[in-house]
Amino acid sequence: MSKYMIDKFMRAVEMSDAAVDAYVADTAGFVEAWETASGGTDRPTDDRTLTAEERAAFIARDFEALYVLGAHPYLLWHFTEAIFTHEFTDTFGWRDLVERYRAAVTPYGVPDYIA
Repeated sequence: MSKYMIDKFMRAVEMSDAAVDAYVADTAGFVEAWETASGGTDRPTDDRTLTAEERAAFIARDFEALYVLGAHPYLLWHFTEAIFTHEFTDTFGWRDLVERYRAAVTPYGVPDYIA
């Protein structure tokens, strides 16, 4: 498990509107491109890649799985908020996302998110 890389990936997405748009448009392609890119402070190095489970959680945009895998709660919420804002409608908004997020992560208590 590479909690550091989970957090690093979420930060790289959440900190850029263009990255959020690209991730939402093609999650699998974005994850693959991010892992294979090199250089720069927000790029993975060869020895720091996502596990298959982490990669699958990012591709599925599964914040519950990321929480269980040890994503930092602060980063995970902002990541979740950024990538699901595109799905807000007249009947599903920010408060609904908060409730869905709470219902998904609360059963797991406070994860061990120390990298």
